[in-house]
Amino acid sequence: MDLTNHRVAVLVDRSFEDLEFWVPTMRLREEGADVVVAGREADTTFTGKHGLSATTDVAAGTLDPDRLDGVVVPGGWAPDKLRRDEGVTALVRTLDAQEKIVAQICHAGLVGISAGIVDGRRATGSTGIKDDLVNAGAEWVDEAAFQDDHLVWGRVVKDIPAFCRALIQALRNA
Repeated sequence: MDLTNHRVAVLVDRSFEDLEFWVPTMRLREEGADVVVAGREADTTFTGKHGLSATTDVAAGTLDPDRLDGVVVPGGWAPDKLRRDEGVTALVRTLDAQEKIVAQICHAGLVGISAGIVDGRRATGSTGIKDDLVNAGAEWVDEAAFQDDHLVWGRVVKDIPAFCRALIQALRNA
């Protein structure tokens, strides 16, 4: 229970990758973190790509970045929706500027691209967004998961355990 004094937002939208949302959420809660589920709107239930559901607590744009220690952006097709919301991108951009943990896995780098935080940074994710990351100025790294400064990256579903280890360690050290 090392993260009892930490508050982390986990973003969600329709067609999220079920395991990339639920496994980090459960691991953070298991470590004692206060997890708030955020999206484009509050009190909205979304179904993941494989049938699990998740309900937002708040709209991302209403969160106070000063009261958060980080944000987790799961993959799936949800990042393509989340990246279009100014409240989401402003939250990610502000947390990055405050050097708080911004964790992205699989297609989540799309949110980082739209928030303007990947240029000059090492990044990974699904090979489906490799060109997007590179074209946005990121250095592509083909690793399961890693931390680069305050950014935590994960590649794909099979790399969730490594992503969660990197995420938990980053928050412990933050």
